[in-house]
Parts: sequence; structure tokens; C-alpha cells
Amino acid sequence: QLQLVESGGGLVETGGSLRLSCEVSGFNLDNYVIGWFRQAPGKEPEGVACINSGGGGADYADSVKGRFTISRDSAKNTVYLQMNSLKSEDTAVYSCSMKTLGSRCKDPYDFDYSGQGTQVTVSS
Repeated sequence: QLQLVESGGGLVETGGSLRLSCEVSGFNLDNYVIGWFRQAPGKEPEGVACINSGGGGADYADSVKGRFTISRDSAKNTVYLQMNSLKSEDTAVYSCSMKTLGSRCKDPYDFDYSGQGTQVTVSS
């Protein structure tokens, strides 16, 4: 059964760091595009970071470039989102998703499966 489970969220002060994890099961992580999304209360979902299948590159939203890093550990079947220099506007529910089609973040296919999400709160 295909499953994505996020963890690592919590409360952190402005300027602090968190590392989110997305543990996947039921499929080979290396074969799929994985993305991190976030949704703040009253706002539309926003794509934050994305990693191509096979680890061949990543894309970031302008709002997080230079602060967030997406990576994967194939041995642990886990994708990480390292978040540094956190700001209050980073407060949101973060979730990971995968595409069953395409090998690159820019390929025009939807993200098909998502986890339940993990709350990140940055206090000012």
C-alpha cells in the first residue's frame, strides 16, 4: 500500500531550524518526483520544494530559496526538508506528495498522493 507519512514539525522561534521527514512505503522512492507543499490558514496551498526522481535536481519556491533544502535518503526511503532561518510567514501545515507520472518536477503531471501533513509554527 502506497503511503507517505510526515514528521518533524513543531514550534520554533524566528531564525530557528527544523527538519521535516517524509517516510514513504509501498513504492521505490528513487523512481518518483517528491514535493513538499504548505498551507497556511486562509491561504492557498503553496509548492515549497521538489526533488526529481533519481535525485537529479530540485526546485524551490522563491520564498524559501537559500533557506530550505530538499534531499532524499534512498536507504531509509525518506525525503527531508531542512528549513533554516525560519520566519513567521513559514507557519503552515507542511505535507509531502508524489507524482506517479513524470521524472522531473517541471513535468506537467499532478501530484497524486499526499501525506496527512505536519504543523510548523514559527513564533515571532
